[in-house]
Amino acid sequence: MRKIALIPARYGASRFPGKMMAKLGDKTVILRTYESAVKTGVFDDVMVVTDSDLIYNEIVNNGGKAVMSKKEHECGTDRIAEAVADMEVDIVVNVQGDEPFTQKEPLEKLLKVFEGEEGKKVQVASLMQELKEQASIEDPNYVKVAVDKNSNALFFSRSVIPYPRNKDIKSVYYEHIGIYAFRKQTLLDFTQMPVTPLEAAEKIECLRYLENGIPMKMVVTSYMGVEIDTPEDLVKASKLL
Repeated sequence: MRKIALIPARYGASRFPGKMMAKLGDKTVILRTYESAVKTGVFDDVMVVTDSDLIYNEIVNNGGKAVMSKKEHECGTDRIAEAVADMEVDIVVNVQGDEPFTQKEPLEKLLKVFEGEEGKKVQVASLMQELKEQASIEDPNYVKVAVDKNSNALFFSRSVIPYPRNKDIKSVYYEHIGIYAFRKQTLLDFTQMPVTPLEAAEKIECLRYLENGIPMKMVVTSYMGVEIDTPEDLVKASKLL
């Protein structure tokens, strides 16, 4: 299977405008994300897909690969689908541009679910990690996911799921890490589906798959990175760096 990583990166993020070009140590967030994805060695190719000349030049001028988006897009998945349409590829991994600590082991586990007879049934997969701090569990910036016994996603929410009504039951909470792996056709099909009601309400794009009856396989990892959604996250990332 030919496997590539595409990193969608727009400049005008609503919660933290310009975050891709924010400095994390001596490099920008987007350059660190790109270099981390390349360093894993699990992909046949890695590219940034962006609507910004600043981001494009940041990657290309540092020896990387980037593609300019032709259109405005509602979400990162739509952006990479445009880029991948004419590429010869089997599995496309969407690495979020604000994930500068991308690591090899989680990506290897993610790609492995597409292998073998069982893997032929998997159309889209993503990562999750256990949340243990109550503040993070209750924080709407952390997208939570509930899964079935086969590790397929049941629901994604910014709310606390499961809700701990029975205090005698110890619930496990998982954070959805925004790294997706798709079969190429599944990715292209996604862009033809209209935005769904739950997706619009929660502002969580992967709910579009669930609302259309497409299972999403979830893979547990002890990722422990930092997704940079806010200026406070950048401070956390700087400390981790």
